[in-house]
Amino acid sequence: MSRTIRAIAPLAALSLLALAGCTSSTGGAGEPELGTEENPVQLGVVGASEPYWAVYEEAVEAEGIALEIVDFTEYTQPNPALSEGELDINQFQHIQYLADYNASSGDDLQPIGATAIYPLGLYSEKYDSVEDIPDGETVVVPNDATNQARGLLVLQEAGLITLEDGGNSFSTAENVIADESRVEVKAVDAAITVTSLPDVAAAIINNDFVTKAGLEPSAAIAQDDPADPSALPYVNIFAVKADDIDDEVLNTLVEIYQTNQDVLDGVQEVSGGTAVFATTPKDELQTALAEVQEDIQGQ
Repeated sequence: MSRTIRAIAPLAALSLLALAGCTSSTGGAGEPELGTEENPVQLGVVGASEPYWAVYEEAVEAEGIALEIVDFTEYTQPNPALSEGELDINQFQHIQYLADYNASSGDDLQPIGATAIYPLGLYSEKYDSVEDIPDGETVVVPNDATNQARGLLVLQEAGLITLEDGGNSFSTAENVIADESRVEVKAVDAAITVTSLPDVAAAIINNDFVTKAGLEPSAAIAQDDPADPSALPYVNIFAVKADDIDDEVLNTLVEIYQTNQDVLDGVQEVSGGTAVFATTPKDELQTALAEVQEDIQGQ
């Protein structure tokens, strides 16, 4: 097996997008079929160094599909790359994130398969439980729209804050009712929530950063429930351009991810045993996406 990973840094990604032509999922007139050695599938991810991606690529190639994994350094990059034809498919985001992207960009990327839902947890270096956190302390949450709202709902469920109108998937730190909350909330870049831990009472930390920071997911003092049906907007997905939702090769990539036990074991190991795998049908994912986008546009 020949493993190829291209790492795309922010400036390099912009240059590639400017120069790239449109990639056809069917190969286009006079072009090789997608998934052949002459036209390998371009799969965009964030964190291709995780061992399970090597296992996944081997499983895909065992099915006769040529695959090239394109590694991006920031979550803001894979969707524009997919839109512009630099990628055929990406896998790094949940439905809520994709809905925000589509709504803000006017794009129409669509999910064709689910991977897993990961809990969003509250961590502390100073306190062993939520009840131990003194009133008036500071808790940080990620400042990106989707995870900030989700993190705030975790804090509310834990009894640390009260949100205006009960909170929703669009809540921000400005919606915290100070007089009815035990702690102050500060929104910071997701990447520095971990490094903030020594200076604050607790922090909502995205699953991607938990194990990389040497934290054990089981050490969370509060978290949401990924198995709850209301968590569907936070299921991670494979996304493609709308014209490619029925592409046989791309849908086969989803099936391999969902059914290869070695891949699933690798994902579970990286997640610290927290991943809740999902095989939600793509039509249900697309319906959920449309509903979240409608909610966003109605705000």
